[in-house]
Amino acid sequence: MDETTKWHGKRYYSLDAYLKNTYGKKFKKISIDAGFTCPNRDGTLDTRGCIFCSAGGSGDFALPYGSITAKEPYIAYFQAYTCTYAPVGSLDKIYRSALEDPFVTGISIATRPDCLPPEVLSLLSVLKADYPGKFIWIELGLQTIHEKTADYIRRGYPLDCFSHAMQQLHDLEIPVIAHIILGLPGENETMMLQTIDYLNAVSVFGVKLQLLHILRNTDLALDYEQGLFSALSMDGYLGLLISCIRRLSPDTVIHRVTGDGPKELLVAPLWSREKKKVLNSLHHRMKLENAYQGKDWKGIDDYDARTFDAL
Repeated sequence: MDETTKWHGKRYYSLDAYLKNTYGKKFKKISIDAGFTCPNRDGTLDTRGCIFCSAGGSGDFALPYGSITAKEPYIAYFQAYTCTYAPVGSLDKIYRSALEDPFVTGISIATRPDCLPPEVLSLLSVLKADYPGKFIWIELGLQTIHEKTADYIRRGYPLDCFSHAMQQLHDLEIPVIAHIILGLPGENETMMLQTIDYLNAVSVFGVKLQLLHILRNTDLALDYEQGLFSALSMDGYLGLLISCIRRLSPDTVIHRVTGDGPKELLVAPLWSREKKKVLNSLHHRMKLENAYQGKDWKGIDDYDARTFDAL
């Protein structure tokens, strides 16, 4: 299958295309808040959360656990806060309740690489065996490979922690979706492309390319209001996004190319509210530039993930 067929008319390998190729159709992803917290909020690492994170723990659009009444196939996305950060018995109950729903095609679990202890990895392996007809994905918030930026955003773990978690999940054959933020203060295009190179090196299954949203009542918003950095323009973001897509391995599934900021919390960039316009502009610009995923990919053999640990 060539890319034109595989990507269903887009110039990159979208989640919709992956689902159509794998299951014959696409289905929706429903965000769930199962009542988790985060070591960046409960005092284990910090109490303030990541600098960009709202009080909803990135789950501002999530529905309460147990309230889903969908009657068509969907992906159960445990999104709010750190969704492996609980006793393993609680996790087992929560995950199984979703996997046993006949309308759930699989679960996607948002977490941190430093919240995957041996007992959680063992549980994921058991669930994978117990539900062979359904998938389990892990979503890890990397955001950047650069330690200076990671310190600024209060990520709370070093890059080698992410690399180690990736290897453990690869060994279990559990696909990983990495979350990347474009437009973090202090980062230029070269730095963002180095993050993409790293993802190519660790053979990530999927990636979410997220525009930096500045949300009300966050420390990031305070820095923005003090003029310490500027929000990206739509033209600037599309340029960065296309460069990243061109650099990304053509086999990596792109789960997101922009993201959503809650309208009542969004300080900037306000143009991001017009998601349809952003997507249409992206597709139009990629066509004009003859840009496509992997056009500038150098091949996985050119990189070694260990070379990025010191960045």
